[in-house]
Amino acid sequence: MSEKTLTRMDLSEAVFREVGLSRNESSQMVESVLAHMSDALVRGEQVKISSFGTFSVRDKAARVGRNPKTGEEVPIHPRRVLTFRPSHLMKDRVAAGNRSGK
Repeated sequence: MSEKTLTRMDLSEAVFREVGLSRNESSQMVESVLAHMSDALVRGEQVKISSFGTFSVRDKAARVGRNPKTGEEVPIHPRRVLTFRPSHLMKDRVAAGNRSGK
């Protein structure tokens, strides 16, 4: 696997090249999309991107965990966690990348 990470700047640059907006407008567009997605998730809504996947927030109940070093039981408080479920098309695309040896 490669160690490359896709960043906000990379996304802005892609919008700049492919859509033709200015670099500043491209950056603002990427920030706006990410803000809309984040706000929806904070409200507990799902974010579904066709052919990509679905982001959602799940509530996890309180439970008792265990410190692996000491074996001591530790309470784990209830919390909300972000989950991502890739679409079948995305799964197939990633699997095809594995077969091509990239």
